Amino acid sequence: MTMPRKRKIPMRMCVGCREMKPKAELMRVVKPQEGDPAVDRTGKAPGRGAYVCENAECLRRAQKTRALERALDAKIDDAVFDGLAAQIRPREGA
Repeated sequence: MTMPRKRKIPMRMCVGCREMKPKAELMRVVKPQEGDPAVDRTGKAPGRGAYVCENAECLRRAQKTRALERALDAKIDDAVFDGLAAQIRPREGA
């Protein structure tokens, strides 16, 4: 009898808080070779990606320190940050 194999959970680092978390818990911003950075809802868009927690504080910190811009090596418009902020789910009890 063989034991079922456990699937490895991909981990990524949040550019805001610098913590390693499961990829599914983070939002991805992608910088394609041609074009401007944008929110990647699927997590599979081609290009260089950077991840940020679904947390308003991490997003604010990533914007303030320009960590997202450094990770993608590109200028990021406020519209991208607005798109990320719109995807953050309100916390329970808040």
